[in-house]
Amino acid sequence: MSELYSASQMKFTRLGLLVLAMATALGQQAPEVDSLQIASETEGEAEVEFDLDTGVASASGGVIVTYRGSVLRADRVRMTAEHEVEAEGNVRIESGQGGRAQAWRGDRVRYDFDTKSILADQFRTGQRPFFVAGTQVQGSLTTNSFTASEGLFTTDDAADPAYRIRAKRIEIRPGEYIEARNAVVYLGTVPVFYWPKYHRSLRKHTHFWTITPGYRSIYGPFSLNRYHWEGTTNVQYTVDMDYRLKRGFAGGPGIAYDLGKWGSGSADIYLAHDEDPGITEPVVPVREDRRRVRFFHSMTNGSGLTIKGRVEEQNDSLVYRDFFEGDFRRDPQPRTFFEANQSWRNWTLDLLVQPQVNSFFQTVERLPDLKLTGLRQQLGETPVYYESDSSFAYLRFRPGLLGGETYGGIRGDSYHQLTLPRTYFGFLNLAPRVGGRFTYYGEPDDDGTIEGDTARGVFNTGIEMNFKASRTWMGARSRAFDVEGLRHIVEPGVNYVYVPDPTDRPQQLPQYDFEFVSPRLIPIEFPDYNSIDSIDNRNVIRWSLRNRLQTRRAGETVEVVEWAVYTDWRLRPEQGQTTFPELFSDLDLAPTRWMHLTSQVRYDINRSFWREANHRITIQPGDRWAWSVGHRYLRTDLGSYGLGNNLFYNSVSLRMNENWGFRTTQQFESRDGVLEEHSYTVYRDLRSWTASFGVRLRENRQGVDDWAIVFGLQLKAFPRFKLNDEADRVDRLFGG
Repeated sequence: MSELYSASQMKFTRLGLLVLAMATALGQQAPEVDSLQIASETEGEAEVEFDLDTGVASASGGVIVTYRGSVLRADRVRMTAEHEVEAEGNVRIESGQGGRAQAWRGDRVRYDFDTKSILADQFRTGQRPFFVAGTQVQGSLTTNSFTASEGLFTTDDAADPAYRIRAKRIEIRPGEYIEARNAVVYLGTVPVFYWPKYHRSLRKHTHFWTITPGYRSIYGPFSLNRYHWEGTTNVQYTVDMDYRLKRGFAGGPGIAYDLGKWGSGSADIYLAHDEDPGITEPVVPVREDRRRVRFFHSMTNGSGLTIKGRVEEQNDSLVYRDFFEGDFRRDPQPRTFFEANQSWRNWTLDLLVQPQVNSFFQTVERLPDLKLTGLRQQLGETPVYYESDSSFAYLRFRPGLLGGETYGGIRGDSYHQLTLPRTYFGFLNLAPRVGGRFTYYGEPDDDGTIEGDTARGVFNTGIEMNFKASRTWMGARSRAFDVEGLRHIVEPGVNYVYVPDPTDRPQQLPQYDFEFVSPRLIPIEFPDYNSIDSIDNRNVIRWSLRNRLQTRRAGETVEVVEWAVYTDWRLRPEQGQTTFPELFSDLDLAPTRWMHLTSQVRYDINRSFWREANHRITIQPGDRWAWSVGHRYLRTDLGSYGLGNNLFYNSVSLRMNENWGFRTTQQFESRDGVLEEHSYTVYRDLRSWTASFGVRLRENRQGVDDWAIVFGLQLKAFPRFKLNDEADRVDRLFGG
């Protein structure tokens, strides 16, 4: 006799029902389901019945069943055996993680949570970028093997795919391959091809082309072509075969590899016979045969050893500018080096070898440079902390095209410092310090200004003072500004550094690591200040005031405001220096989740004018559109470290609907009213393909104007660039 518990007797909310093991009065043993969970999927109540005679549990009303890493959702479920479920109505199964994760949909499914075997009617499944559907499927997620009848296969992620392959029988091995018998290819509803047996690998695409045709005024019509293929699972090869009507043919091979514990890297060679190297009016003569050779390798092991090596060779200084614009903007003078670093808890050992491979770039050769660094560490049980930097190197300065004398020699340097950090009155942090440096210079060769070897001693002392104060408003709430409580933190700080005259001034020493002119404040304390050969007397106080305003968003603490104001007070200015250099302000503001503002300004206190200002605001309320607008100002004078500008820039991205997108960028120099650069790109979703059409125009004040038109087409299953990868890299779309 069956005893039923209906919905009127047992109600289960979305918090879930844990089905426990039950022993019936008849001596039957209930299914071992002590970790299997059944829960309601909606805000309503699930209707659950349990038959004590058969041990069968059933539920309806939108149900979630979870067990051993698998999740089943359906309108109705019945537990017909131990951990086996029959499900009907909008059935969805999710199982596995990472690359083995699978999602299945069907109208009626029988699923075993232990063996992960599945028998489904009218099913759909996919592992991007591939999608399969059919009238029936059976198989096991454990063995990763399935067989489908009356199946359909496509890479078009649409309910009505533009192309598909239909077959009587399809064998599916997710992540490995799909094999179809008696397969017919359809474009829309039209059959166009027949295969007795069709096999498609689901592994990484091993052979494919990327082609970017277009027109650019300094290239003429062009086509940038690359062929990719995968030799083994850890080696990929490429061949570039580019043609530019005005510049000629160019290209070369490339390789990327992963050697596991021995590291990974890449190498490529690009050769061009430039038929018109003077079209861009180069400032230095450029030959017709042009070359770029690159190699990079990196390795890290679990014992703290890191090894990196890079070779960047080019046979003229403008190869990057003319053919690899994006790389040139990021690093116009790439360097060649080999670096090994071994780190321990309190010490690091670095070896750096840096030769001059490109004779036209200014380089400080290090052949080699060996450095031992003692990280700040407590001396035994004392309150004193110790840190150090010691190095020995053979250095050679090579001026490149900038001109000047070549000189080189050995240098040994050792710096040691003691710090006594203490907290007073429960809030005031004081850290007095004292240090000393000894540097030996061998007699530099090829330098007529410095004769003989020399040794220099430097003494330094100082103190850093800061404290932190905060206040919290837990009741602060604002939906408009995504505020859930507020906390304000203020951190005033003072850092005093005193360095008396060293035994030798910088002008008496060979300059290898010299101080670069910078628009930002450079470090004033050792060892952060690492321009070893430029160390001179110093008597300065750095003032800083930092403010942070925090709130909770989506359960996490975020910074609504981060604002730092700082400057130096030179108590003993050198010749040509002022008492106060400039006042600096760095501000990051996130008033909402979808808005971000940044500001960096530099104000000349002595002459009362703004020397530099950079502002940017980005608005992105969702995935439909984004807008970024900014302003860069740099005063034109010697103290601004540049020619100056007053530049406004703008970028807008818009997804108009599921099929169309648009992006535009502008740069306007207001000093002379020139629209320096503007680009416009339209994107069209062609289901299985994505097409793009772009136009870019540049007005060059010196030389010819540069304008380009480009058309791109890529299979969505194997995109050339990641989604939005070119948002701030428009040069990639235009072949740079």
